[in-house]
Amino acid sequence: MQPARTAAKIAPKDRLIVALDLPSVTAAEAMIDRLGDSVTFYKIGYQLGYAGGLAMAKQLAGSGKKVFLDLKLHDIGNTVARGVESVAALGATFLTVHAYPQTMKAAVEARAGSSLKILAVTVLTSYDDNDLQAAGYGLGVAALVEARARQAQALGVDGIVSSPEEATALRGIIGREMNLVTPGIRPAGSATGDQKRIMTPGRAIAAGADYLVVGRPIVEAADPKAVAEAIHAEIAQALG
Repeated sequence: MQPARTAAKIAPKDRLIVALDLPSVTAAEAMIDRLGDSVTFYKIGYQLGYAGGLAMAKQLAGSGKKVFLDLKLHDIGNTVARGVESVAALGATFLTVHAYPQTMKAAVEARAGSSLKILAVTVLTSYDDNDLQAAGYGLGVAALVEARARQAQALGVDGIVSSPEEATALRGIIGREMNLVTPGIRPAGSATGDQKRIMTPGRAIAAGADYLVVGRPIVEAADPKAVAEAIHAEIAQALG
């Protein structure tokens, strides 16, 4: 198994990934227009993906933007592999899979020869220890994140998705060779919504995150571009 590729030096502006958690391509295009050249990287998840977002992802990639398809694949190996091949053909930069060993192995093998990077989702940021217990897991959040990160590293996965609370601990496990992508980012004063493990942009970068995923605080703002640019400034300050 080839090791994950070393994370390249990332410009502060490219570290912000705006989540287009919107109900239609029309709404997403309007948001992209409002953000203009202030944002280079977009995430498309279930809501937009099932509303025409996959075709939009190809168009965005073709226009020079980076695209993170947050599809969280998890199925038998052959099904995962075929899905990964299709996503690679769209020109996406990142694709998420759930951090189960068979799923990660199939995804890594299927993305070979493409520029697509596989990100393993350790534990959703809306989960806490009680949620894992209710779901039948014997491990708490911290222990499960660590176990899945070690498996992902061994299998050659390109990066980890986890809450910013686990960023420092994960850096101690995976070093700098894997990308660390953190949702659950909330600028100071923002509503937490349904997230339980959150952090401000500056603190998340200082903790070791490479990329920050921000959705509602930007797309629901009166001035989305101003919020995005403020996050860029906070990221740059945290990087020193």
